[in-house]
Amino acid sequence: MEATAKSLMGGPSAYCISTGQLKSAYHLANEDPHSSPRIQGEIERLEDALTRNERAALAFVLIERLRDSHQ
Repeated sequence: MEATAKSLMGGPSAYCISTGQLKSAYHLANEDPHSSPRIQGEIERLEDALTRNERAALAFVLIERLRDSHQ
């Protein structure tokens, strides 16, 4: 029996990410000489291993864990 994919899009908004946060994230992921290769490698690995919905679920869970962490 094959599981039906569930869309993670739509519904009320749960998080607000500022353009400054997004800009910093893109810089770290695409331009930082130390972090960019590591982040890009993980993105490539995850995109090969997980479906689109699985990647979305992972992103949401990571954001929630970061939001809840006090470090």
